[in-house]
Amino acid sequence: MFLVMLTVAAANTALQSVLPALGRSLGVRDQAVAAAFSASALIWVLAAPFWANRSDRTGRRAMILLGVGGLIVSLSVCGVFLCLGINGVIPGTAAFGLFIVGRLIYGSLGAAAPPAVQALVAGETTREERTKALTLLASAFGLGTILGPAIAPYLILGSIGRVEVGLAGPAFLFALFGAGVWFTVRAMLPDDRPGLHAGPHRGGAQSAYPSIGGAPTGASVAAATGLRGESVGFLDPRVRGWMIAGLVMGHAQAMTSQAIGFLVIDRLHVAPGQALEPTGIVLMMGAGASLLAQWGIIPLLNLSPRRLVLSGLAVAAAGTALTGLAGSLYGIATAYALASLGFGFTRPGFTAGSSLAVGAEGQGSIAGKVTSVNGASFVLGPSIGVGLYELQHSLPYLTAGAACVVMIGYAWAALRDRPAVEEG
Repeated sequence: MFLVMLTVAAANTALQSVLPALGRSLGVRDQAVAAAFSASALIWVLAAPFWANRSDRTGRRAMILLGVGGLIVSLSVCGVFLCLGINGVIPGTAAFGLFIVGRLIYGSLGAAAPPAVQALVAGETTREERTKALTLLASAFGLGTILGPAIAPYLILGSIGRVEVGLAGPAFLFALFGAGVWFTVRAMLPDDRPGLHAGPHRGGAQSAYPSIGGAPTGASVAAATGLRGESVGFLDPRVRGWMIAGLVMGHAQAMTSQAIGFLVIDRLHVAPGQALEPTGIVLMMGAGASLLAQWGIIPLLNLSPRRLVLSGLAVAAAGTALTGLAGSLYGIATAYALASLGFGFTRPGFTAGSSLAVGAEGQGSIAGKVTSVNGASFVLGPSIGVGLYELQHSLPYLTAGAACVVMIGYAWAALRDRPAVEEG
């Protein structure tokens, strides 16, 4: 199950790291590249709750196989049409339009796997074991965001016969890896369709959209372990400040992460095909910094949610602004890592603060709201970031930095730490 979660995240971020170079080589506008991921993120946010509910009726194994199968089909479709564009069989814009269709398959079907994985683990563990097990699964998303960009530059293929594969290579090779995962799941996971085995099913939690520099948010863990009952709205006075902060912080991160590939190409003055390795280095450092914050620094400092948000915003503001001003690979990578470190503080702060603001009966509802905010940030965030980038290369980073500074004042006034509410 860890491998399933890892594969879903790594395949997504690997394509994110090569797409700026692919788009430039195909003559596609940068905004179209952002639209490809915005569209799949929107479909993911809408589809995940549907598949989570359906797994109660059809079984977890079926949904996991559907999700991984959708990932395989999506990557294959993306690879084929990108390859046709690279070889001039169809125009670059047409190839990219069909690539977006492949991305929509990922958003709609790939979203079936993570909720089913989480629900399966939740149903097979005791309450004492569950949080640790689900946290480990959620961390696979974060680990995948490191491995995807790191591996992608080494998966660029040459010619196969008369066909130039080139930058479409990662899509095909990740599809092959996904096929191996699919057959492994089918062989090793028992059939759990209702009626075959006795026992209740626990509903799955919607997973946040896997993104570059992302890491486990805790929403899935809270949804699977929390009691259900109270419905908490986005504008509920207890959580409204946290929701606003999470939405702004999420958009700041999405804006900057999506434009980073273009920044590397333009600031280093390299051809799109030569930008894969430096882009991978920058993205890997960003993802590693985010995981360092969440796996190492946060447990060591034991800060409250409000302090996590405030300190993270300060670090992210400096990192994003410096990223926009950096002119060398070392400068971009270091500044982007600093920004990712800050966002690595804000995400768990937002999640924990929202969770602690309500009682035990509202944990399932608030986890869904947290996850929706995280996913919504990657619907418009990438397009906004690339749109600003087309106006001026440093603009998305300076805008994100300014937004973080404004949010420090808002968070100081609006956010309050509350003690954990013990379950009855």
